[in-house]
Amino acid sequence: MHALTPGFCDAASVYLLERWVREENVYPAADPPQIEARRLALRVGTDAAESWEGLLPVGEVIVFPRGTPYARALADGHTQLLDAVDTHTSERLIASGRGDARIDDLLHTASFLVVPLHLRGTAVGFVACTRGPDRDPFRPGDVVAVEWLAARAAIALDNARRYERERRTALAIRNSLLPGSSQEVEGCRIAHGCLPAGQGNIIGGDWFDVLKRPGDRAGLVVGDAMGHGPESAVAMIQLRTAVRTLAGLDIPAADLVRRLDALASETPGASFATCIYAEWDARAHTCTLVGAGHPPPLLRGPDGRTGPVALSSPGLPLGLGTGSYEATVLTLDEPALLVLYSDGLVESRGMDIDQEINRLARALDAAALEPGAVADEQNRLRSMCQRLLHSPSTAAGADDRTLLLAELTPKKE
Repeated sequence: MHALTPGFCDAASVYLLERWVREENVYPAADPPQIEARRLALRVGTDAAESWEGLLPVGEVIVFPRGTPYARALADGHTQLLDAVDTHTSERLIASGRGDARIDDLLHTASFLVVPLHLRGTAVGFVACTRGPDRDPFRPGDVVAVEWLAARAAIALDNARRYERERRTALAIRNSLLPGSSQEVEGCRIAHGCLPAGQGNIIGGDWFDVLKRPGDRAGLVVGDAMGHGPESAVAMIQLRTAVRTLAGLDIPAADLVRRLDALASETPGASFATCIYAEWDARAHTCTLVGAGHPPPLLRGPDGRTGPVALSSPGLPLGLGTGSYEATVLTLDEPALLVLYSDGLVESRGMDIDQEINRLARALDAAALEPGAVADEQNRLRSMCQRLLHSPSTAAGADDRTLLLAELTPKKE
């Protein structure tokens, strides 16, 4: 709008077809009886759009009959050049202006230009410009200039819509992967979080879940499918669904991961995915851990120090079909804090991963010792989770950060 007003014209506005905004087919008929268009932008002289919000609000959807220059521009795809604002627009603005003198000034025009916005051969909106009687009317060179600007604006608008569609898709997938509303099982309080890479429109391969297992056991898992984008998202969703299904079976933790490995070997894009699976039995005071090529979990015990758990075997990534996974069983007779995380929190090209894991452990100790105003235990755990997700790191931030904290409390007989 600033490219047009006030230097080129007195007032300018951009409208998009409502069907295009809603990502529907533009119009089945070449010349529909009416069109619905949404006002996307407006500028009158040097006024800010906010000063016209009460009269001509941005976002308002307007119905334009077939005979208006807007509908004609969209129907035949050609620019409309008139000596004045059309009758339909004049009557509509006067009716909505409620006696505001600015409407009279706006309608006092000597030249009116409507240029369609074309995208891949289809008109998806239009640009409207007006000049008052104290300026020269629009000439052919002016029309060409606005058509040039409209062509580039249409491409920019299409790119923005594509970006927004990808962002909504990424958010929908990411939100669908959150565990259910129940974040507490017997003897296990949970806090989790994910800090996406990029600007939120990139779908990563991280996933996590909290599962109720037979015998009042709790299953916890954090995994990572390779890469970013739709392919890794599909693999991630399939792996998470498989874990949920397997968690309903009364099988040992190592068998669960072996079966997940077999399923991953037959799932496109799931090969070389990693995960760490933990199973907490509050009655037996045992925490069973099985790794599949994933960074080791951290454990903060009664002594107040956090360190990585030495697994019996780190295990190979999923999808290789080896089935060689061993369980590490910890006996926890006192409350402890278990931390599962993705490699985005500890992997860096310029640093040793063991050093980064120790850095994360020290960050957890600092977060746990920080005096805070949060008295509620659940909120305290969430606060710790957010601190760790946003903790300074040498990792480049090119990968998602996913974190799952589990406060394990053994059941006293």
